[in-house]
Amino acid sequence: MKAPPRLQSLVEEGLIDTVVRQLMSGKEAMVYVVRCGDETRCAKIYKEANNRSFRQAVDYTENRKVKNSRQARAMAKGSKFGRQAQEAAWQSAEVDALYRLAAAGVRVPKPYNFFDGVLLMELVSDANGDAAPRLNDVSFTPEQAIAHHTTLIGEVVRMLGAGVVHGDLSEFNILLAHSGEDDGTDFPVIIDLPQAVDAAGNNHAQRMLLRDVANLRDFFGQFAPALKRTAYGPEIWSLYQAGLLENDTVLTGQYKPAPGEVDLGSVMREIDDARDEEAARRLRMAM
Repeated sequence: MKAPPRLQSLVEEGLIDTVVRQLMSGKEAMVYVVRCGDETRCAKIYKEANNRSFRQAVDYTENRKVKNSRQARAMAKGSKFGRQAQEAAWQSAEVDALYRLAAAGVRVPKPYNFFDGVLLMELVSDANGDAAPRLNDVSFTPEQAIAHHTTLIGEVVRMLGAGVVHGDLSEFNILLAHSGEDDGTDFPVIIDLPQAVDAAGNNHAQRMLLRDVANLRDFFGQFAPALKRTAYGPEIWSLYQAGLLENDTVLTGQYKPAPGEVDLGSVMREIDDARDEEAARRLRMAM
């Protein structure tokens, strides 16, 4: 197919040979399957801020580093330059997170290049070499659900060990890739990380991690109801805060709050409800 305008510069630079097809269009970006020499990869084109539905909430951008103090001041003032700097920081956050997590052994798409607002990365594929499906498009046996849930809880722990909380983890941004083995086994690959937050530097990291883990519990709990009674999120965070969380830490899925401890789950739900109401109000005002 003809290269979209945003990919033309990558073609001219020799980073892409041909554009095969559009893979998906989401709230944050458009993704295309491309050919680079003998390899098939994907190119993620980030949508401009005013064309995206996902809000760059202060919760996600809190404590993010920028190149210099001038950019930080402009971002705080909301000037045109500041908005451009904020957009660049938002896009580069995913690139930084991918390299950081890949180095930590987390299963994420391998990044190859970030050029002119386009992220060139590995195409995660299924057994036929086609784009791997998202979890929400797949049904599982109870045994498969428990196995994949266990794997992903381990990935959440590994991400936290690397200082990263996904912030928007759900069945919609996890792919089920083929392992390449003859036994037909699959494994989950975590995608979509522009909203990833620093676990130690963001005051909302705990709430986001608990929500990420709750999303995994609720999804896989549809296939393995026993998972709905687990509490991996609070267990993981309490161990992390105590400095006792390691990649090989044995988790029980059980957690007993200390006397007088706040029910953070209820507080989270109230906060999320309030945010949804405010977002809806702003949308109505803008129409």
